[in-house]
Amino acid sequence: MTVTETSALVAPGLAPDRRAPRTGSRSAGDLAFHILNYAMFTVLAILCAYPFYYLIINSVSANDASALGDVRLFPVGFHLENYAEIFQLKGLATSAAVTVARTVLGTAATVLASAFLGFMFTQERMWGRSFWYRFTVVTMYFSAGLIPVFIIVKALGLTNNFWVYVLPFVVQPFNIILVKTYVESMPRSLQEAAEVDGANILQVFFRVYLQNMTPILATVAIFSAVAQWNMFQDTLIYITDQSLYTLQYQLYMFLNQASSLAQAAQNAGGDLSAIAGAATTQTATSIRMTISVIVVLPIIFIYPLFQRFFVKGIMLGAVKG
Repeated sequence: MTVTETSALVAPGLAPDRRAPRTGSRSAGDLAFHILNYAMFTVLAILCAYPFYYLIINSVSANDASALGDVRLFPVGFHLENYAEIFQLKGLATSAAVTVARTVLGTAATVLASAFLGFMFTQERMWGRSFWYRFTVVTMYFSAGLIPVFIIVKALGLTNNFWVYVLPFVVQPFNIILVKTYVESMPRSLQEAAEVDGANILQVFFRVYLQNMTPILATVAIFSAVAQWNMFQDTLIYITDQSLYTLQYQLYMFLNQASSLAQAAQNAGGDLSAIAGAATTQTATSIRMTISVIVVLPIIFIYPLFQRFFVKGIMLGAVKG
């Protein structure tokens, strides 16, 4: 039978069924494996999510119940007075603006510096490349200590200066190593083709490599943003101007005040549950939970935006070849 005769047997407008034959139902072993696999990862996901859930339900529960440890699975005496009290703190809006500014500017500066230095350390024609790379890496293992660093910062005029939040964190050796390894995994022909067309080293970096480094740069951005957002020790050391206080430092001081009051009451022989009085009267525990939620939630919302780049970036940036 010819091809024409075979095609004639097929109804007009219908194509022959070329699908692969069905292989049969899934075996019992495969089904058991998938059930066990999903069950295990569900349990792990719950274990990872529960600490955040615990913080949230304790921050909106009755403060006396939270202080006594009675809140475990569901809120007890739901209220939002804890957040209302914290949002009424004097200077909180200014501190939040300072924290957002340092996070954005600090992250941008760190990402750009890490990308450029990581790229330059792959250029064999760079003068003293091996020396400068080793000089940068050795700073991961040796530090001058707090007092020498403070003296340098003060000599540079960075005390009571917003840029003390940005400049000391621009060069991060670990991030540079990640970017350098990532660049080395990229085809060398990209640079060669650009140089044949007359591109100089800066044009090669900005127009060729920087646009193809999204995964590793997203990874560096996550590391830097989390560190900048959570930092408060530099405010404690270098800043006395209240207009430059960060959000974390404001919350840190508020937490210390609440803890000191609770400790003073206990030392005076007071009962913590009696001191709490009304269910909405703040306690050290309720303040601690509320502050933790305020600090953690922005990072939780931002992380999913970079998550799709994170795994690829950290793997390609950490393993050569």
